[in-house]
Amino acid sequence: MAKSGSSTDDKGTAKTAARKVPLPSPDAGTNLLIADIVVRGASTLFRNAVEKRVAKASVDEDSDAQDLLDGRAVITTLGLYGASKLATRSVPGLLMVSGGLLAKTLYDRGKARQRRLAKEASPPAGSPNDAE
Repeated sequence: MAKSGSSTDDKGTAKTAARKVPLPSPDAGTNLLIADIVVRGASTLFRNAVEKRVAKASVDEDSDAQDLLDGRAVITTLGLYGASKLATRSVPGLLMVSGGLLAKTLYDRGKARQRRLAKEASPPAGSPNDAE
């Protein structure tokens, strides 16, 4: 009988504790702006760190990884921004972007396989077949 009242008390205590946390400004709009800047800054730092690790894992040399990251065109950056917005705003958008990424991955793997098979099928340089 007192259990339902105790859960309400727990929620009330949590709300009261949350209200006691000092905020940087008495204005709610300013506090939201500060929180937004902090979250965006942290996500940018995280994204840049992930991009660097993925680039380094994808290429053989660190200089190639840096060139890969520095060589982005403005149109590429805008395309990535648009795709991320599309994916985060709706489930169909997420499905469209993830489907496109899956198709691109499969295409890249197929091309790499074709190059590998062509390389295996071609005779090495300086072999007896080159004399003909």
